[in-house]
Amino acid sequence: MTVINTIASSGFTKELSLLCSSTKLERDRGSLTLKCSLTKIAENENGAELCSELQKLVLEFFANYSDGNWESLHGHLEVGKLLIDMKLFSPDFPRELLNYSLIYIEHTEFRVRILAGEVLGKLCENVDTSFYKDCEPILMESVKKHLRRDVVVSSESLTHKTAQDIFHDTAGWKSLETSMKALQCVVDGCGLHFFSYMNKDLLNLIFESLKHTNRFVRETAYYLCASIARFGILSQENCDKELASQLCESLRKGLSDNWSQVRLAASVATRQFFQDLNETDKKVYYKTLLPAMCINRYYLAEGVRLYNQESWRLILGNDGRANVELLIEDVVTFYISQTESDNHAVREAACHCMAELGTKISPEVVRPYLPRLLEALHFCFKDDSWPVRDTACVACGNFALSFPQECAQLIDTIYPLFFTNLGDPIPTVRQGAAVALKNVVKAFGEKSADLVFKKLNEGLGAVEFQKASSERYDGLEKGAATYGVVKKLHDNDLDLHSNQVMYSCGSLAPKMKRGGGCSDHSFKRPSEPWELADGCVYLLSELSSVSDVHKHVVESIRHLIEAIKFKHYIHHLNFFESVSKVLPNIAKGLGKRIFKQHIEGFFDMLFYSLSSENALSKLAANECVEFFIEFFGLNIVKGRVENFNPSYMAIFDQIACNKFM
Repeated sequence: MTVINTIASSGFTKELSLLCSSTKLERDRGSLTLKCSLTKIAENENGAELCSELQKLVLEFFANYSDGNWESLHGHLEVGKLLIDMKLFSPDFPRELLNYSLIYIEHTEFRVRILAGEVLGKLCENVDTSFYKDCEPILMESVKKHLRRDVVVSSESLTHKTAQDIFHDTAGWKSLETSMKALQCVVDGCGLHFFSYMNKDLLNLIFESLKHTNRFVRETAYYLCASIARFGILSQENCDKELASQLCESLRKGLSDNWSQVRLAASVATRQFFQDLNETDKKVYYKTLLPAMCINRYYLAEGVRLYNQESWRLILGNDGRANVELLIEDVVTFYISQTESDNHAVREAACHCMAELGTKISPEVVRPYLPRLLEALHFCFKDDSWPVRDTACVACGNFALSFPQECAQLIDTIYPLFFTNLGDPIPTVRQGAAVALKNVVKAFGEKSADLVFKKLNEGLGAVEFQKASSERYDGLEKGAATYGVVKKLHDNDLDLHSNQVMYSCGSLAPKMKRGGGCSDHSFKRPSEPWELADGCVYLLSELSSVSDVHKHVVESIRHLIEAIKFKHYIHHLNFFESVSKVLPNIAKGLGKRIFKQHIEGFFDMLFYSLSSENALSKLAANECVEFFIEFFGLNIVKGRVENFNPSYMAIFDQIACNKFM
């Protein structure tokens, strides 16, 4: 029977026409429409007869179907799924639908395979969980077949194959993924009854899938783990220790996977496992899984990061800090191992976590591991990725503040790295270095302050020697960096991009070597003098909040006023923007009485920026003037501006009018 005749012979012409459409939007609309129609039919006295006719129509289509239009097959499978889901079926229909669905689990179209798996799940959920016995051997055989087939093809042989041949070679992984999704649907459909069907053969097959080279397969396998987790597989009475250890180690590897999608799937499975355990059983697995969960709370991919933060709260409640302290040896060892990862996002997360140890964990607990932590952070200071350098710098500052005595011997070796970051081409790195150096000054007092302010004043004075035009050094592409990596001009060399490791889009940048030894970093260009001065401006802002060094801050303000007089270089408005942004913080840190003595020194820069065409510099200057008016009072600032330069009053009055009128 053709599709047209099938549709015409039913009372559901419109619905089936939509369900068999070539566009997904219409297929989805057809599914919703048919569901509404079936709901009305169920209330009709002739409903059973109409449903029986629809079942007959579906089975006849399956019986006469040959490899043809997959959309029609997909549409009729959807009809069968809805009939089962709404429990509108005759006694014989589920068994026949089961047999056909098991056939279509190997269909060439992946959307048909996925839907066939969903049908199997609905049959187990709404008809009889014993259907799992019929599904298990076929699904497991499908998984085994595709899991173990040789899909490794050399690049040389690929060049002599057609697209169809290449598709055939890679389709096995796609079939493996959909077969595992079907198995997951069946497990979900069986619910709590699945525990009676669970066996080591199935678990061993899942463990094997978790090690697969294809990330889609690993992702699906971890979601399958999450589905079976609810049945207490890790509880001490239901699972031998060897199996539990194997599963926990697999979850740990998933939480450390190079692909963020796999990490997320492993995170889902990990949360599910823990949620079904009592407090006593949970603690058995903390040693294995907690360090990896800690890292993922700071992972670059937002979905992974937020999910693990929520898992941390759900699983540990208010006991997270106590458990980290209890497992500090394992936590520190894992953090340090992650700083050696080829994935820059992992190294960055590890530095964040080590910084957290310096501020949130009891100093007595962390102190024995401080040398190892500082050594790892010292190495990360030289990383190719600027977010890693930034977080390592901030972490060192945290440790210096929390452990001044222990860090005193090492601080002289780290000072040059702090000052290097202070002039880094990346603004975020400069700001992080400023925060870290503030903590160093607070930790070591006057001796440190003398050195830091000497470097600060020298940095501000360097603007005088800034070249009029700033050129990026040869070998780098002009423009913003992507994912913390500066793009090299020779990146278009095809040899550099053949047979290389591929990383997750959006969360994992191209593989970068880590810094180390005496080797220089290939993409880092020398800092421009204005960039060092910019970092010093942020440092001055941070130090203004430290009352013990206010005399040094006042002296540095004079150097800053001299620095903003130079406008001969291209980026002077960028520098002025930073100054305008930090002046409110400096004023609040020093207080009205002290800062008011120097306010006139910034008027030329502020009104120059307000008259410029640089939107960001103009906005920052406008907000700075508004702050002065609010902080010192309108009449005081107005009088100072009028006495300094009456020509500035037109712009000042406009700002005052917009702010207060």
